[in-house]
Amino acid sequence: MRLIGIYGASGFGREVMPIAREQYERNGDRLVFIDDDTTRSVDRVNKHEIFTWDSFLRAGSFLGVAIAIADAPVREKLMERCTKAGVAICEIRASNAVIGDDVLIGEGSILQPFSSITSNVRIGRGFHANIYSYVAHDCIIGDFVTLAPGAKCNGNVHIHDYAYVGTGAILRQGTAENPLVVGAGAVIGMGAVVTKNVPPGETVIGNPARLLQKK
Repeated sequence: MRLIGIYGASGFGREVMPIAREQYERNGDRLVFIDDDTTRSVDRVNKHEIFTWDSFLRAGSFLGVAIAIADAPVREKLMERCTKAGVAICEIRASNAVIGDDVLIGEGSILQPFSSITSNVRIGRGFHANIYSYVAHDCIIGDFVTLAPGAKCNGNVHIHDYAYVGTGAILRQGTAENPLVVGAGAVIGMGAVVTKNVPPGETVIGNPARLLQKK
């Protein structure tokens, strides 16, 4: 029996586990959580065992790991950890996620139920698309980008590495000549309506979205 590890036993990991179970248990694989919090008082969550990274590596035959950690830089570090250890990176894809024509997605993606990637889209590594989020045509998305539940990325939008698009946010459609650009590490607040480019590392909120003033 091979092991599939869901890295992260907190909120998002617990949401991902049922999707992973549907995807992998049909092949007889066993699913477990991996969590580095050694202060936990329980050894399983929702009937699945919790392993530390070291105990997972010692557990024997394993297929790979899906990284269900919201923090993008941490997600990247854990992917590097897996690669160095020779552990494959798994993708998780809900059975009702929709993928259109000419879509390329890098390793380690998690596509939750009712998410949609339409057509002619390029997406980098470690992408997370939460429930009811979508990416429309001709978008280019970098590495370790996160779409929260209900995030709406319309056509001809470029989202750079580590950006986070909050719950219910809307990114207006750009054009091939003038795409809407969300800079690296930018944060789009929940419910924001983004009509202009967002600079790298900035947070925008509101409708229309405006820069969050830092104190």
